[in-house]
Amino acid sequence: MDHNFWHQRWQQQQIGFHRDAFHELLTEYFPQACPNGRILVPLCGKTKDMLWLLDQGYKVFGVELSELAVEAFFAENQLKPQVTSVGKFKQYAVDELVIWVGDVFDLSAKDLADVDGWYDRAALVALPSEMRTRYVELLRKILPSGSRGLLVTVEYPDGYREGPPFSVPENEVKSAYGHRFKVQRKARIQGFVNNEPSVDSPVTEQAYVIYD
Repeated sequence: MDHNFWHQRWQQQQIGFHRDAFHELLTEYFPQACPNGRILVPLCGKTKDMLWLLDQGYKVFGVELSELAVEAFFAENQLKPQVTSVGKFKQYAVDELVIWVGDVFDLSAKDLADVDGWYDRAALVALPSEMRTRYVELLRKILPSGSRGLLVTVEYPDGYREGPPFSVPENEVKSAYGHRFKVQRKARIQGFVNNEPSVDSPVTEQAYVIYD
């Protein structure tokens, strides 16, 4: 899975992973996961969850590969960002919201030095297995000491569908993050299929609080 895959998904508006409403697992569990501070939102797309975080008094630092998604976020929410360059990234910023356009794997510990926590609904589940390993290794390495996060995953039976989103079982979450963090599963709810709830679907979503 390369950059072109995601660029094409946004260009063709194949974004069934995008939700127009705030995610219920975010609103229910994020305040206890990380009560305040600056929040990293990796692979943020144009999620409205960033607006909820801002409304709750958090500072938001998004990272997104697709500039089309970032431009859409600001346009759809009537926000006019200042656009500058920061190293390998292109920065869109307005008030307490900053989004970097670029590859999340190019982030360094210095880039996250003032981050207090993270919210991941769309990053881990977007990546195939070998990239998930690299991604979690990166977070373990560059997140500041004391960081706290909320991870939302998707689970479904083997062979039920092709990712993304990919099914990420609880044992993988605990094994991958457990090398540094403590992991607590907080909830399991009915998941979505093509952005629509389905009572017959075996898809579930899980919320994990992850912390040092």
